[in-house]
Formats: sequence, C-alpha cells, structure tokens
Amino acid sequence: MDRDAAHWAAVEEATELLHEERFREALEALREVLTKDPENPYAFFFLGQALYEVGEIEASRDAYRAALRLAPAHLGARVALTHVLRKLGDSRGAVSEGLVALEQAPTDGDVLYALGLAYLSRGDDVAARRHLEAFLRADPELETRIEVEGLLQAMDGPPRDRSEEN
Repeated sequence: MDRDAAHWAAVEEATELLHEERFREALEALREVLTKDPENPYAFFFLGQALYEVGEIEASRDAYRAALRLAPAHLGARVALTHVLRKLGDSRGAVSEGLVALEQAPTDGDVLYALGLAYLSRGDDVAARRHLEAFLRADPELETRIEVEGLLQAMDGPPRDRSEEN
C-alpha cells in the first residue's frame, strides 16, 4: 500500500464517526492516528473538521494549517481554512487563502463560495459579488443557492419604491 493510501486507511474509522456526528469520538480517533503518524495530512484535515464541530475554532484553524504544511495542494483544507479565518475575523487571511484555492481550482463552487464570503467580510462588495455570482453559475445545491441569492439581494439594499422618484 502506498503512503497516501495508508494515510486514507488510517482515518477511515474517524471519518465514519464524523459522518455519524460523533465528533468527540472522532477527535480521540484522529489524535490516536496522529500519535502514530504525525505526517498524515488527512488526519489533520479531519481533525480540523471535528474541532470546528465542537466549537474549537482556533484549534480547527491550526489543524487545517498543519494539513496544508504536509499537503499544500489539499483543496478541502484550503477552503476550510478560508472559512475558519473569516469566522475568526481574519478577513485578509481568508481572502489570501481563498485566492490560493482559486489558483488551484478556478471554477470550483466551494472555492468561489468561500472566497466570495471572505471578500464580503472584508467589505469588498465588488469582489464578493463577482465570486458569489460565479458560484451560482457552478450549479450549487438549492439551499446554498438560496442563501447566496439572499446575500446578493441584501448587497443591493432594500427594494426601492420607484414611484416616489418621479
């Protein structure tokens, strides 16, 4: 078994626990994996997810960064880090990570969504709109589509009664 396959196999149980929303158990399993192999980028990525789910946002950020140190092209970790940085108030860092992800995958819906939200949090409505509209063209799931359409409408401001303008 090659190293990448071994890394995936090592996190299989933990990913099942994550899917079952057994986050604390997944954390234990992932920490055990990392004790045995601190070079497993997937363990750090899923650790980031589990930590996020239990509300440990800063630790989640650190886990995603560790995953990216080991696997710089890990798009999922890059997108997750973009979201986490935005939620921590680091909009500049979020945009920076989002731009790296965009270079990797310029038409990926998850990248466009994360980068659009990062720009929005930074107050750059023009860039936010560009990326969120591109996200909508990527045929997203209905729930996220509705959310983004609502954001774009909110960016336009409340509807105006044009009859009062005459």
